[in-house]
Amino acid sequence: MMAGFGHTRTRRTPRPRNRMWPRTGPDRATLGIVGLVCAVAGFFVLGIVLGPAAIVCGRLAMGRRRNGSHPLPAVVALVLGAIDTLLAIIWLAGAASVGNGIF
Repeated sequence: MMAGFGHTRTRRTPRPRNRMWPRTGPDRATLGIVGLVCAVAGFFVLGIVLGPAAIVCGRLAMGRRRNGSHPLPAVVALVLGAIDTLLAIIWLAGAASVGNGIF
């Protein structure tokens, strides 16, 4: 064991090599719930904005791992956000058709 070099406390577990900064920001569970709320609200208002926001929050909540289990709210937010965005694009395309213009 190495000497503490004047430090009175030593870490009992080693610091992970991939993260050297202090953890800040919302955790994964919070991002999953925020994405889920954005996806559900996007079905009623501003689907073109809240749908992609739900997709981003869901993807961030899933983390960087591609294997293993993912939290359920994150997956639901990702799927509902994609459906919400697709429906908003279809609705906007239908509203912008030739017969529904001002003239």
